[in-house]
Amino acid sequence: MSELASDVLAQIQSLCEQGDQFAGVDDYAAALEQYWQAWDLLPEPQTDYEAATWILAAVGDANFLGGDYEAGRDNLSLAMHCPDAIGNPFLHLRLGQCQFELKDLDHAADELSRAYMGAGAEIFEDEPKRYFKFLKTRLDPPEGGW
Repeated sequence: MSELASDVLAQIQSLCEQGDQFAGVDDYAAALEQYWQAWDLLPEPQTDYEAATWILAAVGDANFLGGDYEAGRDNLSLAMHCPDAIGNPFLHLRLGQCQFELKDLDHAADELSRAYMGAGAEIFEDEPKRYFKFLKTRLDPPEGGW
């Protein structure tokens, strides 16, 4: 994993905070502009940086929440090549949700099960019920039930 210069990291964090503010008021297009500006500050190869993981997580989240499931799938799949992404329950959740919405149910089940294994049923609590309901059709119930 490569390290960023502190001034570059500060710029990236500032842009991502601005993006988060836009996302917080459902202005996903403006949020994405900020996140991509932050991405452009990463030296190549961008996927070597921890910041790439959380930038792409924010991008994929904005894609998902904005209904652009193809872009969400693509950006979250790219995030899986970044440091500490594999095993991150949130990334697996959003990637699985995008794949579910795209009717790629086998991949959706795989990613949603990874989210469940990493964070338990709690990760689905604030999400539409259809995702956990679908996952339960693909997994054996844990001891004691769902």
